[in-house]
Amino acid sequence: MKKSALQKARAAYQPKLPIVLTGAVKAVEGKATNSVADQEDIQKLFPNTYGLPEIHFEKGPAVKSAPINVGVILSGGQAPGGHNVISGLFDGIKKVNRDSRLYGFLMGPGGFVDHKYMELTASYIDEYRNTGGFDIIGSGRTKLETKAQFDKGLEILKELNIKALVIIGGDDSNTNAAILAEYYKSINAGVQVIGCPKTIDGDLKNEMIETSFGFDTATKVYSEVIGNIQRDCNSSKKYWHFIKLMGRSASHIALECALQCQPNVCIISEEVEAKKETLNDIVNSIADVVAARAANGNNFGSVLIPEGLIEFIPAMKALIAELNDLLADNAEEFAKIDRQNQLSWIVDRLSSENASIFNSLPEGVARQLCLDRDPHGNVQVSLIETEKLLGEMVGRRLNEMKGEGRYVGKFASMFHFFGYEGRCADPSNFDADYCYALGFNAACLINAGVTGYMSSVRGLTKPSVQWTTGGIPITMMMNMERRHGAMKPVIQKALVKLDGAPFLKYAAQRDTWAINTDFIYPGPIQYFGPAEVCDQPSLTLRYEHESR
Repeated sequence: MKKSALQKARAAYQPKLPIVLTGAVKAVEGKATNSVADQEDIQKLFPNTYGLPEIHFEKGPAVKSAPINVGVILSGGQAPGGHNVISGLFDGIKKVNRDSRLYGFLMGPGGFVDHKYMELTASYIDEYRNTGGFDIIGSGRTKLETKAQFDKGLEILKELNIKALVIIGGDDSNTNAAILAEYYKSINAGVQVIGCPKTIDGDLKNEMIETSFGFDTATKVYSEVIGNIQRDCNSSKKYWHFIKLMGRSASHIALECALQCQPNVCIISEEVEAKKETLNDIVNSIADVVAARAANGNNFGSVLIPEGLIEFIPAMKALIAELNDLLADNAEEFAKIDRQNQLSWIVDRLSSENASIFNSLPEGVARQLCLDRDPHGNVQVSLIETEKLLGEMVGRRLNEMKGEGRYVGKFASMFHFFGYEGRCADPSNFDADYCYALGFNAACLINAGVTGYMSSVRGLTKPSVQWTTGGIPITMMMNMERRHGAMKPVIQKALVKLDGAPFLKYAAQRDTWAINTDFIYPGPIQYFGPAEVCDQPSLTLRYEHESR
């Protein structure tokens, strides 16, 4: 492939591996684990892989190991650093035995089921080290959930003599990994399954998974662009920018970008839900900030909006839940309804309270709520133009306030949605190191003979050579949730904690940021230079560690 000057320079970067992984290691078992909730239900569903102990690695004696064939899948949306996970996995299994081989299944779990694969050789992998994207083997969103899929995948694993499968993905993908591990264990298939925590949304984390890979890079990319917009905003002094950011199920991205850029307004979905705020409450609060700044002669500003906000507004959440069940149970019938009759068909089948809310929405938003669900049965909130909805409603509210003599400024709005811009960026030094360590650590878990575990690298605010490594049972993170109208085991999403240090840092300063123009302009990711510029983790991670 033709490479840019930056790609050529980054190819020479050698990720800094934790010292514990630089030699022979031994797996040390910790305490047995339980799921975060619904213990009885989860244990019944995972009798062979529930209650496993935590594992951490320590220096150990060198042990000669036989070569092993390993398969790898990139699952779900892209995240910066995925190529380094595969690079670390490759180097890790080659260190155990240089005759070990790595096979990549093409275009995600679908390639596993359809037997589409390629062997990943040293020369091929070297082309992708420290680069963004998932183009090394591609990714997909096929959900592994049926016995037929598991058995079909097992055929190719046996054909290639693959003894371990690494699934790199988010909470749903790692849920699939846990289900697959349980099934293969129950039939004594002789295949280990290991997960790696990926999602730019930042909602796959706990005490043992301090952050998901890609979050650091993506938020730095978004913060650069937000900073650029805010500088333009502060230069022309005539626009309010409504910026929607990725984060369907949690507001970690919006919060991190707010801490980095200090916008005038940042909505945190979890706070909206906790305070039981309505759509009008949110609109009124933004309008009040716009009016207060206008009174000081500042008819410009920035508003950050989490992608999944609309699902956190209690009344909207209830509506969406009923819509999900309605459309799941009547998918074929709804597909046959003429477009002009679709909304009335839905209203006739909703409860009276939800029907009233649905009728009050602009037609465009109502239709967006009825679009096809994603493979996991969730509304595709990225297709709902929340930024435009809020901007237009704020404009109407300001006109009312002007009539009441409470607003004297000029309001002009611009809209942005930053999503795909951050998913495939070249990983920051932090993500390059973290991802390489996750992959290398996964190879150590394979060598330890375990299954149903997620690769875990911790102590992430320290220099990377001091990070600690190990694995945690995936079932430890699971609970039961309603999906497609039925209760299913899934990894519990990590939401923004309103009593957590990152949110409290933001909450302590937001009133000042709202009125003043205290914008920060982070600039682009730096790959070369002093550690304080190039190697710093996210502010979220830093504040969380400072509070411990």
